Amino acid sequence: MDPLEAGARFKELREQDGPVDPDELDRIWAALATVRPEEILGEWKGGEFRTGHPLDGALEKACWYGKTFASVHDAKPLICRDATTGALYSNRELGKGEASLWTVEFRGEATATMVYDGQPVFDHFKRVDGTTLMGIMNAKGVPSEGPFFYFFLDRVTGTPDGGPDAGEGP
Repeated sequence: MDPLEAGARFKELREQDGPVDPDELDRIWAALATVRPEEILGEWKGGEFRTGHPLDGALEKACWYGKTFASVHDAKPLICRDATTGALYSNRELGKGEASLWTVEFRGEATATMVYDGQPVFDHFKRVDGTTLMGIMNAKGVPSEGPFFYFFLDRVTGTPDGGPDAGEGP
């Protein structure tokens, strides 16, 4: 699969209702380009692929909006929307802190990876196109073949509704 085919198939699967085969997501991942941490700074709106992973639906229940990478040393992995006010905030409790961006080797490729401060979790990123990233969440104790949690991020252009209050919680 070449990068153009991978990007087209990624977009199809993203719109698919129902479960997505993680093996197909792995084939797409293998064809995508790596990214450097500095290339992904900014605000991102997220979504997940339903693969049957134990975390399927957990981010939706937490009102997850996306991620904010203010700098390589200031990453907010769990920007959530307050159910009462609608305001965005960094959910430090759920994330057990925040995170930073590093270049980490995953599956033989060095790519931008978010390293959580308070738990052994890594989110690896690859570029789908100029405004979309594919992510794979990896954690301590997960074998090299998975199961992994697959998600995507779309770059936010302009300020999202309510503007992210990356400071205090709700």
